[in-house]
Amino acid sequence: MYDLICVGSISVDLYFRGDNFTCDDKRYHLALGGKYYADFFFEDIGGGAVNVAVGAAKLGLKAAVFGKIGENGFKEMILKKLADKAVATRFCQVEDDYYKISAIILNKNGERTIIHYEKPTHLIRQFFLHKELKKAKNIYFSPLPHLSLKEKKRMITYLKGDQTLTFVNFSAVDCRRPISELVDFFEALDILIINAHEFSLMIKKPYEKIDFFNLKINLPFLKEKILVITDGEKGSYGYYRDQFFYQEVIKPKKIVDTTGCGDAYTAGFIAQYLRTGNIPISMQKGAEYSAKKIARLGPN
Repeated sequence: MYDLICVGSISVDLYFRGDNFTCDDKRYHLALGGKYYADFFFEDIGGGAVNVAVGAAKLGLKAAVFGKIGENGFKEMILKKLADKAVATRFCQVEDDYYKISAIILNKNGERTIIHYEKPTHLIRQFFLHKELKKAKNIYFSPLPHLSLKEKKRMITYLKGDQTLTFVNFSAVDCRRPISELVDFFEALDILIINAHEFSLMIKKPYEKIDFFNLKINLPFLKEKILVITDGEKGSYGYYRDQFFYQEVIKPKKIVDTTGCGDAYTAGFIAQYLRTGNIPISMQKGAEYSAKKIARLGPN
């Protein structure tokens, strides 16, 4: 039995860094027909499900990932890296000619620009073939923009037992849905973790006009759910019933790579919450683990 099964994407992440890339005003400028040489290259695996599963495993949980892997030259590398990172691969789905790849251009300050490709696919088709999935103690759903809320709820309902906690991170696509479509889905989750801009999309209010310190949670679908909102350098906010929690951002001495920092926060929060059930302590752990992540290279 696994402490946490993470559902979502598995990607190959290819990192490039070099002074050869022209950058100003927070944008890269690449000429048509140009050829650019990187001074540094790094290869790893990432994706929302992988990043949280790896973080959870590093923090002592028995973790597994459920997601797609292509029957191609990257397959064995992905499986080996997951095994090396102590993440179980028995639920990985192999699909012919499937690719999910990110080319990541890093600048000297650790900020990244991502060029992403994923072959359209459908995660749910083979999901119910795995009866062992029902033995998950807890579930994490990473953003899955290609799945409808109906399909996501079907998957959660299949997995969820009486004691199972479901952690969900919405995609921007989900946050833009009408509130009427969210009400039914929220019955399936226990804890929602999203960033501040996604939250602004969800409540249909501009980010700049939201006072997160005096937020009146007026959404009928939240009910008894825990809401955690991450807000970059401004920190993170937690809401449960009438309680409010705030966690300052924790900055490392040097930022190396910001890729996956949100997933790292989620992994830290989940690992601590499963041990203590304490929201503010879990938010602190999320901030601490996110700081450790951005101080090193790689998505997890």
